[in-house]
Amino acid sequence: MAPMQKNPAVEAVKNVISTAALLWSIALVGGLILNEQTKLSESVHPALAACLLIFTVIWLSVVEGGQASLVGLSPINRELYKDSHPIAYKTTAMTANGDALDRYLLGRQFMVVFIVFTINVSGGPIADAELWGLPDGVLNAFLGSGLAMILFTTMCGQLNSQVNASHCMLDYLNTWSNYLTVVVCVIIEFSGLVHASYLIQIIVAALAGSPIESREGPRSDVQNIFFFGRCFMSLGILVFAFTVTLVALFNGDTTMWEGVPNGVAVVVFFLLMSVVGMLEGMQIAFFAVAKIPKDERGDNYWAKKTCEILYFGEAHNLSGFMIGRQLCVVSCMFFIARVTSLDIDPDADDFDGETIFGVSTGIQKFFNLGFLGALITTIVASIAWQLVASAFPIAMLSNPFTYILLRICLFLEGIGICNGAYVIAWIHAKIAGFQRDEIYIGTAEERREKAMADDKSALSVGTGHIAKLPLVDAPADLKNLIETNDEVRKYMEGSMKESA
Repeated sequence: MAPMQKNPAVEAVKNVISTAALLWSIALVGGLILNEQTKLSESVHPALAACLLIFTVIWLSVVEGGQASLVGLSPINRELYKDSHPIAYKTTAMTANGDALDRYLLGRQFMVVFIVFTINVSGGPIADAELWGLPDGVLNAFLGSGLAMILFTTMCGQLNSQVNASHCMLDYLNTWSNYLTVVVCVIIEFSGLVHASYLIQIIVAALAGSPIESREGPRSDVQNIFFFGRCFMSLGILVFAFTVTLVALFNGDTTMWEGVPNGVAVVVFFLLMSVVGMLEGMQIAFFAVAKIPKDERGDNYWAKKTCEILYFGEAHNLSGFMIGRQLCVVSCMFFIARVTSLDIDPDADDFDGETIFGVSTGIQKFFNLGFLGALITTIVASIAWQLVASAFPIAMLSNPFTYILLRICLFLEGIGICNGAYVIAWIHAKIAGFQRDEIYIGTAEERREKAMADDKSALSVGTGHIAKLPLVDAPADLKNLIETNDEVRKYMEGSMKESA
């Protein structure tokens, strides 16, 4: 499989078409809100829905860009940018010690899913939405399928910030919005809401026969009580969320598409979560396998085929997968939000007075927002699969579904459907005056010459860890580096180099 050389003229056309599709999608979403054709604008007020949508999309971009920056900067000596980027210095201080980065990533994972579900409530179309007399074909293509919301969220809320943050980590992170976001992520993790993930982490490590490497000492008895107390509290909440969601699905009390049998709706729910899980686990497995020599990757046919595509030539397919994967994950999350959002309206004229499990109308309205589905998606469809992939990367590659999803992601990236994100990123970078990190702190080689070399151990990877790479174009010499553990790890830990 020969790598495709990108034609500048073709890419320019893709940029124009993708940007036009994005602007059309934004117009459709705005029109839905103004005409009270979204869930929140219909039940509350269009102004609130519009403000919440704008706020959450901007917040999502901060979360995505901040993650890329924090992971990429973790090996860098913080004293290098203490004076030039004081807010970035203050922000990285919160994740610099012990396992703080892992805890931030765990809280961030729930935040991302929560924000995406909130975006769906604010801007997602209600059933049978109509707008401007548009023909059914257009409505079904952009609204019924969720394409307008997917393009809007992916390009405006995720990819553009990841593009800038992957090369301009210091400038991107040097804002109070990023600092406050990290604070919220840490609070989410400390609350114990997603601590059931740690139980999965312990089980996965035991199955792999590999201890979880920690940068902190053993917990005291009091700390263990507090830790496992939150773990089992989280597990109880997760079981309750599953129970409510499954009962609603079997009773047909969700916003699932009309005409879908209840039993099929349950199957669709688990299928969508499995796809999200595969996509989340694949990114962990792909970078883990990059460190493994070819002769240690096994003889499985699908694993070999997958690695041939990923690491061929200059390995541009690796970054291409990351872009296509982002679109697929967001698509599945929107669909899960629709499948899991309860549709029992206590204010409706035909309400029979029966809420799920007889809860109060206030609690029922909270259930209707779909945030129980967000918790399930975070722990079961996202974090759990990442933890499994970190322990069993070869097994993740050794099935045909990984190969199929890789092909789909590369196809989506290849057609340029999300190229509008590059346009937004370019505009944002020009307005904000972003500059590459090397201008401030030099290259990895220059830092080493100044006796301020990167700390390779700062980023925990391997069994039980879910650290991800910033979204970057693979450097030209990655084809040689993938056979050398030390060099690939340097790349994984965010040592930014010029792309070919």
